[in-house]
Amino acid sequence: MSLVERAGLALLRSFDPETAHLFALAALRQGLAPLPRPVTSQRLNMRIAGLDLPNPIGLAAGFDKNAVALHGLARVGFGFVEVGAATPRPQEGNPRPRLYRLPQDRAVINRFGFNNEGAEAILERLRDRPKTMVLGLNLGANKDSADRAEDFAEVLTLTGAHLDFATVNVSSPNTEALRDLQGAEALAALLKGVMAARAQLARPIPIFLKIAPDLSESELAELADVALKAQVDAIIATNTTISRQGLKSASAVEKGGLSGTPLFDLSTRVLARLSHLTDGQLPLIGVGGISRPEQAYAKLRAGASALQLYTGLVYHGLSLVPRLNQGLLDLMDRDGFETLADVVGTGREEWL
Repeated sequence: MSLVERAGLALLRSFDPETAHLFALAALRQGLAPLPRPVTSQRLNMRIAGLDLPNPIGLAAGFDKNAVALHGLARVGFGFVEVGAATPRPQEGNPRPRLYRLPQDRAVINRFGFNNEGAEAILERLRDRPKTMVLGLNLGANKDSADRAEDFAEVLTLTGAHLDFATVNVSSPNTEALRDLQGAEALAALLKGVMAARAQLARPIPIFLKIAPDLSESELAELADVALKAQVDAIIATNTTISRQGLKSASAVEKGGLSGTPLFDLSTRVLARLSHLTDGQLPLIGVGGISRPEQAYAKLRAGASALQLYTGLVYHGLSLVPRLNQGLLDLMDRDGFETLADVVGTGREEWL
């Protein structure tokens, strides 16, 4: 991490978390953020759900909810970027404060509640997207919607022409009863509607499904079965957790979804279990607690074909992206793997 980046992170930490987040987005949008030098290598290339990724490190949804910093993010060196979540109508989300740093735990708790400017406003920015980036949108539902399942299809229909993939997000803990859509019957109906909307696009795009880490063994097995039958193109494992086990920071008592280092073990166990259940039939994207190359490598070995991060950037800055990519190359050299595809799933049994 450079001195400039270190100073920038220290400055951001002097503000409340949500204000700091908005400043970081503004800096990226205006070209003021210190950008790291990307690490490039053909050995980092990965093809997932028909998408060619220059490297496996993606940006998770939630960082750029309204797609305001696409051109800045395109220069950071991510293999792919996911923005949103987007809902059909604008909504303010939950009252502030709703974002908390847990520095002793290297974690964050948020209860944003799908705050965003709405699909129409986001669409205008997607039309001006950088063509060189692999870009996806996280689909959400309005809190007061009479038909939340229809909301997902509506956002896809509106924005799909300007995306490389879209993610069905039924795993946020911050919208009341949203996780109920992870039940087998409700999820099957929701995905049927989304797939029908995709079929109407001039250029059908991959559909990903993002799941929660707080599922029982039977719930996870049901979900995997539904995902396979619906023919989704990948599963993102996982979103934030409602667990508070082992936390030390004062803000641990706050309600919302927990992300960061404490999520690593839980999310990686779910990832490995999902890899076992789907038996290689679906690509998996590993998310949760990645801040070191060894953690990124462990998720790949547990069954992920690509990765996403967000909270790690809060504590380690944008230079985390090239550090992870270089670290993956070093670990591949150590273990004698030529390509990332050779790594995937080789350590799954350790997490089962």
